[in-house]
Amino acid sequence: MTPKKLFVFFATAEAVTWTLLLGTLMTRACVEVPSAVVTAVGGTHGAVFLGYGVTAALVGVNQRWTFGRIITGIALAIVPFATVPFERATIRRGLVDGTWRTSASDDPRDAHWFDRVFRWFIARPVVLVVSMLVVVAGIFSVLVSLGPPTEWFN
Repeated sequence: MTPKKLFVFFATAEAVTWTLLLGTLMTRACVEVPSAVVTAVGGTHGAVFLGYGVTAALVGVNQRWTFGRIITGIALAIVPFATVPFERATIRRGLVDGTWRTSASDDPRDAHWFDRVFRWFIARPVVLVVSMLVVVAGIFSVLVSLGPPTEWFN
C-alpha cells in the first residue's frame, strides 16, 4: 500500500465515522437510541480518529512534510470533515505521491538517526503495524478511561 492509498483510506474513514457519529447524536436527540449504540459509534470514530492521526504523522514524515503541515493534518481531524479538503489539497499538490522511504537517498536528512529508525520500521511493515496498533490501543485505552471529552474538565 502506497503512502497515498493509506492516507486517502484513513482520511475518508475519518470523515465517514464523523458522519456516523453526528448522525447517531442527532438521532439520539430526536428518538431513543440505546447508549450501547452511541458508545459503539463513538468508540469506532475514536479509533479511526487515532488511526488517522498516526497515519497523517507517518505519511507526513515519509513525504517530508513540514512539522507544521503534519500537526495541521492531525489537528484537522478534530473538525468534522476537515480531513477531506486537507487530503484533497495534499493530493493536488503531489504531497502524497511516491513510495515508502525504505532506503537512504542522497538527501542529507537521511543520515539523521530519526530517519534511520523510521526507514527501519517502514522496511518491516508487520513490526510497524503491530507497533502502531499498540500505540493506538494504548492511547485509546487512556482516552476511554477518561470518559467522554465533554466530561474531561468537569
